[in-house]
Amino acid sequence: MAENMKEGRKLWTKDELVLAFNLYLKLPFGKLHSSNPEIIRLARLLNRTPGSVAMRLNNFASIDPYHQQRGVKGLDGGKKKVMPIWEEFIEDRERLLFESEKILARLENTSLEKKFHDKLTGTELLKGEEKIREVKTRVNQSVFRSIVMANYEFKCCISGIDLTDLLLASHIIPWSKNEKERLNPENGICLSPLYDRAFDKGLIGISTNFEILISRVVKNNNDKAYYSEFFAPIEGRKITMPKKYIPRKEFLEYHLDAVYIN
Repeated sequence: MAENMKEGRKLWTKDELVLAFNLYLKLPFGKLHSSNPEIIRLARLLNRTPGSVAMRLNNFASIDPYHQQRGVKGLDGGKKKVMPIWEEFIEDRERLLFESEKILARLENTSLEKKFHDKLTGTELLKGEEKIREVKTRVNQSVFRSIVMANYEFKCCISGIDLTDLLLASHIIPWSKNEKERLNPENGICLSPLYDRAFDKGLIGISTNFEILISRVVKNNNDKAYYSEFFAPIEGRKITMPKKYIPRKEFLEYHLDAVYIN
């Protein structure tokens, strides 16, 4: 009630709810408060109070299955308002994430091409549907990275490296193998380049108990210094678990069956 009175009872539009959801996905649960600079920034763009934006983010937390399993309720007063956005995301993640970034760029008085210029190098040579498809893919990959980085608190879940320039959002089921799940946060893990490459090539795996497995291909080199330094110490160790979206066990099973070299 107080929120609506402060803002002249201005109802939330669908675009505003989509932007709130975009930010919700990029923030750990413990940072959904009105003093968070990212929430303050979005509030300014929407001409709303930081408190009202934080409230909407906590509404999304109330319907997030992860938090429901933990017994965390969030703020369920606005559940009905945010539920359609959540369901739309589950139904078509690619479209909703891309649309949310287009809306955000517009509010920031810029374009997707300018905002993601470093990610879109080369697309200026493309035309028509091919260009639209490639821009959408690269923008969504960038957003996916942001979501996965935040989920793992900007640390490699194996090495603990926390330099963002040395971190990658790795897919458990490869991007090309499952279109429906390619932007699912449960299909992403944060890894440093060495372990990202090893995971991608099946040289390491992660069990459904979240323990690190080392392929025989790597073990065949157990007399090498790099094996002793980078692989032997991590075998059997559990990855550092994310704060929100835990790797789905079915995805880990797929990787073990289709990618990992036993």
